Amino acid sequence: CWKTYLGRPEWDGYSCYAMQILANALRTVRRPEEALPVIEASLAVLRRFSPPDLEAILTTRINLSGCLLEIGRQDEALALSRDVYAEWVALKGVSHQVTITCGISLANSLFMTKRWDEARTLVRDQLLPVARQSLGADHHETLKLNQVLAEAVHYDPTATRDDLRLNDTES
Repeated sequence: CWKTYLGRPEWDGYSCYAMQILANALRTVRRPEEALPVIEASLAVLRRFSPPDLEAILTTRINLSGCLLEIGRQDEALALSRDVYAEWVALKGVSHQVTITCGISLANSLFMTKRWDEARTLVRDQLLPVARQSLGADHHETLKLNQVLAEAVHYDPTATRDDLRLNDTES
């Protein structure tokens, strides 16, 4: 894929798409150190487009955040996740599926940096009620939020019995 599109002009989108596929493949085979410069190059190409494709940029930035988490740069990943989540909220609103998906990435960053209380609050009070209402209780993103919440409670050494409740607003 990479060799096929390498010589194409940046502006046609295919070379950027090929870079994203390459980065995803490298992350899938657990080679995030090699994926990082590819994601950064893809982001640079996307930013040069006029007009810029904001949604593609935000998606690439959240992929960058995930890659940073995988290579152990949790604080950078968390800062980036916070920024991207705020931008998705401003662009699409809190109940859009892509915003909820980005919120899951933010919750994972909080979890990986051992900010369990903040992860619980984000998931329980903000993301989970919105996901249940807009996506439904059986949607895979809603189920993933339940998993993140359970893990945040499970791994937090300071969690109390009160923290075991999943959500007061459960319908």
